[in-house]
Parts: sequence; structure tokens; C-alpha cells
Amino acid sequence: MSIIEKAANRFGQNNGEITPAPKIKSENLNEQSSKIINEHNTHNLDKPMIAQVEINLAKLHQLGMITPDQGKTLAAQEFRGIKRSLIQNAFFKGAGAIHHGNLIMVTSSLPREGKTFCAINLAMSIATEMDHTVLLVDADVARPSVLRTLGLKSAVGLMDILLDEKLDLADVMINTNVDTLRILPAGTSHRHATELLASQAMSSLLNEISNRYPDRIVIFDSPPLLPTTEARVLAGQMGQIVMVVEAETTTQHAVKEALRQIETSPHINLVYNKARAFPGGTNYGYGYYD
Repeated sequence: MSIIEKAANRFGQNNGEITPAPKIKSENLNEQSSKIINEHNTHNLDKPMIAQVEINLAKLHQLGMITPDQGKTLAAQEFRGIKRSLIQNAFFKGAGAIHHGNLIMVTSSLPREGKTFCAINLAMSIATEMDHTVLLVDADVARPSVLRTLGLKSAVGLMDILLDEKLDLADVMINTNVDTLRILPAGTSHRHATELLASQAMSSLLNEISNRYPDRIVIFDSPPLLPTTEARVLAGQMGQIVMVVEAETTTQHAVKEALRQIETSPHINLVYNKARAFPGGTNYGYGYYD
């Protein structure tokens, strides 16, 4: 049975319901809630500067999102479960090891299913690990939203590296006040984004990102699969894929069509998002497929 058939059959059980994941709110942070300490809008090739930002973690917590010091919440508990298999796959050695297993793409069938919020929460959850660091990449290059969601200003990033061979990853990567979390912005919009993401320059960059730090996991907030071509190009270069499905909104047809577009990817996982708690229940769950 194919990945699509397994996922579709599981999605179709219980009248199309999957055990729900934590409800993720979709409010943006006010840009004033965070400040750029050292904004890097231009680069100096002799003395490259690394931007430093301060994320307003208290505001994130108020919006129901994960922060490193918040303790046990429903969202934190659920993402602890979601990340565990991803981390194990990322660093498994020996027969069956996943190529680029530490490159994890978070996507969805359609826009506004909550993929960016799941990507940020997953990155924040992994950032609490004792032995791993996280790079969060805004790869939704047509409509980037990671920085905006975190209340930060736009900056040069992924597209700029691919366009300018003189730029280095260190020139555009952003440090945060979460010591184990760094961010790579989407950068400058470009009409040939799909071709750039499919280029040898992108392949070389992914190899560098994957191999430079042995303890690092890289989370890519990808474009949605159905309305874009960029997501399919990215999927072919990722070790693992997390596809977010919006509860009570996304149709089985959309899920099946999206899965069909990435069926050559061997490690696909579904997370059911924005679900209501069961009556009388105290915990949320999630759908996970591999």
C-alpha cells in the first residue's frame, strides 16, 4: 500500500477525523513587541555581521505558542511527542539512515492551515533539547511570514544567497535571544524562485546547512503544495516532511492530491491542526505518518 493510500485510509477513519493536535492561534505579533539589536541590511565581505534579534517570548506565550521556559502546556506536550520521531530519524546512523534527515520541511495542502505556526512551535520545541540546535528557515519565498509572525522586520536571506555568490550563510543568518535558535529569512522576492530553489547553488547550500553542524536540525517553513511549484522542488531535497492538515476544513481530496505530489518522499508525517478538544478530554493528540 502506498504512502498516499495509507494516509488517505487513516484520514478517512472516524468520518475523516484524525486525533487532533493542539489548536494554534493565528495572530501576528506586533512588530513593536520585538526589537532589532543589530540589524543587517547590508553585508561587509571583509567583516560579515550577524544580525541579533530579541523575540518577545512573553508575547509568544500569551498567544499560546511554545517558548523555552514556559513549562508544561498542552502545546508543549504535544510538540514534544511530534518532535521525538523526527529527531530520532534526523540523527539515526547505519543502515536505513535518511539522507539529509536533519532537513525537515513543514508544509500544507493549502494556505492558512497553520504551517508557519507549527514550524515555529516545532523549532521552539527542538530548541529546548539539551543536545541539539535549530535553524528555522523561511522558505515560503513568495509570501514569507516567519519574521512577521515573530514580530521582526524583514531582512536579507535565502534568496539573496542564491542570487549573490559573494554572500555567505553567516552574512544573513540571524541569532536570537533563544541561544539554540537561529533564523534564515526568505530574503528578496524573485520571479524565478522555483528555478533558484532547484539550482545547484541551492543544492550546495543545503549540503552546507545539513553537514556544517552535527547537532543541528533545520526546519523549513515551506509554501503550500497545491498552489505553488516551489514546495514540490523543496520536497525533493528534504529528508523529512511534516504536512499540516487543518481540522474540519481541508478536504480529503486536497490531502490526497498534496500527498500525490510528494509521494516520492519516503518520510512524510501528517499533523492535524486547529482541532477542538474532545468533550470532557484533557489532552490533545496528533496524526503522525512515516
